[in-house]
Amino acid sequence: MTPEKRKLITDSFGRSETLKFYQAELLEAETDFISMKIPKMEMMTRKAGMFNGAMIASLVDVSSGYAAVSHYPEDCYVVTVELKVNYLRPAMGDALVSKSYVIKGGGKIVVVRTEIYVQTEGSDSESHVATSLVTMMKIK
Repeated sequence: MTPEKRKLITDSFGRSETLKFYQAELLEAETDFISMKIPKMEMMTRKAGMFNGAMIASLVDVSSGYAAVSHYPEDCYVVTVELKVNYLRPAMGDALVSKSYVIKGGGKIVVVRTEIYVQTEGSDSESHVATSLVTMMKIK
């Protein structure tokens, strides 16, 4: 990824009101790969303490979008065409981490696989809680 493209992505990430609200952190930005982290907040959880599925789906959507944008050398804008999430186990932990990989990129359509993990403070391990397949379309 060129320094200019990395700056476009990090600047966009920093301007996003949603990501500020979620206190999201961009962990990695490479061509065809994006990783981000969101700390647990009470509004994101169910009564049992696990992350709500809607929060996971939201992270999948945003992370997949940035991965799709990273695929193209120029500045662009993408929208979600299709999003499928398989929830593998309850997301019990202190933070959600996304890892989004472009698996097929074309002139307008990009297919992204996003894996969601939970992390627990004081532990180096991650627990795989969701997997997804997302189709994005470049509109600009």
